[in-house]
Amino acid sequence: MIDTLRDYRSAFALAGAGGLASVAGSYAATGFTPQFVGAATEEVLRDLSPNVLVAFAIEQLGDLGHQLLLVGAIATAIGLFALAGFAGIVAADRTGHALPGVAVGGGIALALSFTVGSPVLSAAATALPAAAVPVARRVSDGPAETSERRRAVLGSVGSLLGLAAAGTVIGTQRDTGIETEPLDEQAETEALLDTAEERSLDVAGIEGLVSDEFYEVDYSSFDPTVDQDDWELAVTGEVDEPFTLDFDDLRERESEHRFVTLRCVGENLNGKKMDNALWTGTPVAPLIERAGPQGGCECVRLHAADDYYQVFPLSALQRGFLAYGMNGTELPKGHGHPVRTLIPGHWGEINVKWVTEIEVLDQEAEGYWEERGWHGTGPVETVAKLYDEGVEHKDDGNVRLAGHAYAGTRGVQTVEVSTDGGDTWAEATLSEPLPGDDVWRQWSHEFTPSGTHEVVVRAVDGNGDVQPEERSDSYPSGPTGWVSRTVER
Repeated sequence: MIDTLRDYRSAFALAGAGGLASVAGSYAATGFTPQFVGAATEEVLRDLSPNVLVAFAIEQLGDLGHQLLLVGAIATAIGLFALAGFAGIVAADRTGHALPGVAVGGGIALALSFTVGSPVLSAAATALPAAAVPVARRVSDGPAETSERRRAVLGSVGSLLGLAAAGTVIGTQRDTGIETEPLDEQAETEALLDTAEERSLDVAGIEGLVSDEFYEVDYSSFDPTVDQDDWELAVTGEVDEPFTLDFDDLRERESEHRFVTLRCVGENLNGKKMDNALWTGTPVAPLIERAGPQGGCECVRLHAADDYYQVFPLSALQRGFLAYGMNGTELPKGHGHPVRTLIPGHWGEINVKWVTEIEVLDQEAEGYWEERGWHGTGPVETVAKLYDEGVEHKDDGNVRLAGHAYAGTRGVQTVEVSTDGGDTWAEATLSEPLPGDDVWRQWSHEFTPSGTHEVVVRAVDGNGDVQPEERSDSYPSGPTGWVSRTVER
């Protein structure tokens, strides 16, 4: 019975180890996938988080905020299954038999698992450790001597922790990735990638015009695994003729190759979540036209396999793109395999990955991030970036500055550099433009320093408009302002 502090400690230790083993059991059954109980817990915590907290985490914590949410979700799941095991201990103690405790602990764990949508194997893997906790409690409760009882408790806790360790190892070894193959259009993509390499400025420490490592941002830590043989895209809603096509149908359509840059709305002004790639796919507008769009709002909701969604004016999709290739290979899993959308001139996170449905709406609605208070469907802001790696002190005493500039579909006309805090400006050297209407450019500028310089950079877009000087945070419409840094010689 739980009568003393020692009894509570042993019961909590057993329940905690059981909770850890339950979550590890789910991980063993599912791997790092949306079916893992930690994924469902993360979704609940994310949905319950106030908008102001979400905005703070994105702006101030960045990737760390995502990691903390994941850790918190797994800790919460462990706590919930630990409570299931503890309830089993109480039931066993009240009845004097282990069987009622097994039923209570295992039953609660099963209920929790099925409530969050776990598959049968994962649910069973979470229930077994919770059911074992009251059994371990009865076994360790047997010896009369304190030292023997302590050893029995420690042995039971150790066994449950061993199960947790084994489950973690098995889950880690599960292959949840996607094997990508080169595209058929190798000659075309290689020629375009060669063009990008030739037009890239030769500056140390700065990526060329095609990014080596493209940033990834999603609202969930768990990317869905979608097999292209099972993938379908439905065009539904207020249309004359809804229809569905599969991946082979999509590949039979006329393909295009587009250089497209994406920038994260939640990054800081001089952040590194802005990259460029060569994408292969097909325009989305003909598919919508085939369905015969109706409705009263001229707007469309895009749905994804991970339940993400965004709403766009129908006009924004006229230049939209369904991409199934990236830099000459099939689309990687983290970038939306097998098919994602690219909507020119918009912030990165509203370019829906793992797209499964195009729904024409009858009345206006908000997308996921708009419901959170963001204005992600607005045009991307103009920016010229200057990273630490873009400041090179040369042997001849000069300093070379370099970076990237981007202005969405407006294009970049010039980049201007000031080495005196904005009093005077010089025009930087720009890379030759890549084909496409939503692509960044590189810039570089060399000067002879004398002491300390406050370097400021700004871009001028294709309309002749200078990048806004005033700084703003990323929330709610994306960061703005001139990038500056101190350079000394």
